[in-house]
Amino acid sequence: MKPWLFKRILMSAKRDYYEILGVAKTASQDEIKKAYRKVAMQYHPDRNPDNKEAEEKFKEAAEAYEVLSDADKRAQYDRFGHAGVGGRGGYGGGSGHMNMDDIFSNFGDIFGDDIFGSFFGGGGGQRGGGRGGSRARGTRGSNLRIKIKLTYEEIAKGANKKIKVKKYVGCQTCNGLGAKDKNAFQTCGTCHGSGQVRKVTQTFLGQMQTVTTCPNCNGEGQTITNKCTTCKGEGRVYGEEMVSIDIPAGVQEGMQLSMTGKGNAGERGGAPGDLLILIEEEPHPELQRDGLNVAYDLHISFPDAVFGIQVEVPTIDGKAKIKIPAGTQSGKIFRLKGKGFPSVNSYEKGDQLIHVNVWTPQNVSNEEKQMIEKLQESANFKPNPEKSSKGFFEKVRDIFS
Repeated sequence: MKPWLFKRILMSAKRDYYEILGVAKTASQDEIKKAYRKVAMQYHPDRNPDNKEAEEKFKEAAEAYEVLSDADKRAQYDRFGHAGVGGRGGYGGGSGHMNMDDIFSNFGDIFGDDIFGSFFGGGGGQRGGGRGGSRARGTRGSNLRIKIKLTYEEIAKGANKKIKVKKYVGCQTCNGLGAKDKNAFQTCGTCHGSGQVRKVTQTFLGQMQTVTTCPNCNGEGQTITNKCTTCKGEGRVYGEEMVSIDIPAGVQEGMQLSMTGKGNAGERGGAPGDLLILIEEEPHPELQRDGLNVAYDLHISFPDAVFGIQVEVPTIDGKAKIKIPAGTQSGKIFRLKGKGFPSVNSYEKGDQLIHVNVWTPQNVSNEEKQMIEKLQESANFKPNPEKSSKGFFEKVRDIFS
């Protein structure tokens, strides 16, 4: 089996994100968050030790929440399904690229740092910056949004764009650490290197332990004693990066793609943000897009409509010859099968629709006027449509049915 076909089969087998969290497609962000908390608590590895099935469901729930909690990713998922958030070339917001460290590093945003102390006796609190007690390093970088204009030809075939993106990049002097050298660190005096501050309070139910991120070192467990002179301790500088962007065939105006880790670099070794690519279409001089279909207005003269003619029409990928039969009426629509756009998330492909317009001259000479008046007297030139002839709206309905 070909790798790309195997990938499509895997994508189609993925469970629906709304089904995973047990919410309706109309669910609010608050409902989605509550549902995720419930599912994540049910399948949390600390509650299901050595249970691979529970761990997979835990990851699955994290993937669903990552997409549905982001308005842009959720809109893409609602429109295109898994393909809309997991396209080729590193696109998508799905957790196919997530590991357990990624999931736990974001847990505090969903549950609050104190939940680990309450439910897991403080052991889970060590996960706040990563699994197995590792601490978070630095601050995650922000996302970047750019626009890319594509021609009809690029949309139809897919394209690779190499673009210089101005953004924060990792400092080369200190390798993103923010310190002058590896010895320019000291253990945080507030959290004593743990990255967290624990507090025990007495309640009517007994003692309750809460764990929060250390406010002094932001959870890193150490502070810088001698900052890098290039980045002033941030671990990043403003610069630019050449980014290679794979655009899948069939994208549309307004569609947004995502490249994980190609946004602004994080501070002091923090994870980079994502690069969000907004698709814009360059207008075609002769063609118009209608979903997957392409429309073209063909104007022919009255004699050509009477006698018939072979004409050359533009398409997305060049020219095509079509035969206009004798007696063609104005408004007739011809179809070029498969000459439209491919679907971004299926094997479907649109057509090119050619709408025939019989050109009526607006100014005629006296000689031409006399010739037309003679034709006007002929019974053969008086309108006499057949009852079986379909009207314009019926033709349009047949095309899109």
